Amino acid sequence: MPGHGTMTFRKDERLCGKKDIDSLFTRGGSRSMSAFPLRLVYAMSHADGCKPGARMLVSVPKRCFKRAVKRNRVKRQVREAYRKNKDVIYRRLDAQCGIELKMAFIWLDDKLWNTAEVETRVANLLQRIAEKLDKQNETCP
Repeated sequence: MPGHGTMTFRKDERLCGKKDIDSLFTRGGSRSMSAFPLRLVYAMSHADGCKPGARMLVSVPKRCFKRAVKRNRVKRQVREAYRKNKDVIYRRLDAQCGIELKMAFIWLDDKLWNTAEVETRVANLLQRIAEKLDKQNETCP
């Protein structure tokens, strides 16, 4: 993906659209991992007509935070942490051709966390995904 070395979060990196989101949560190929207060649901697939790369969304349930201001703050923290640490994944995706990665970060806690802690948790999850991509690269010819 051109320009993914820059630390931006572009529109084509956002997972949006009902069909794409449903395919992540309803198809059997998705997996999940947790680093409290986040759960990451992800699915890897071969990119047919679309551009290979990573796309993500952030979900903060209303059950956790009743006020939209707090939900938006958490979403902003997670997006910012992803933006700063996404190069870990893109280096692996560049090594493999035609892999599309869909991710959903789901907030689990009902308390606000400071930005540094959120960033370490997101970085941990992205590093674990990168290791899975490396393993998949070793098994596939």
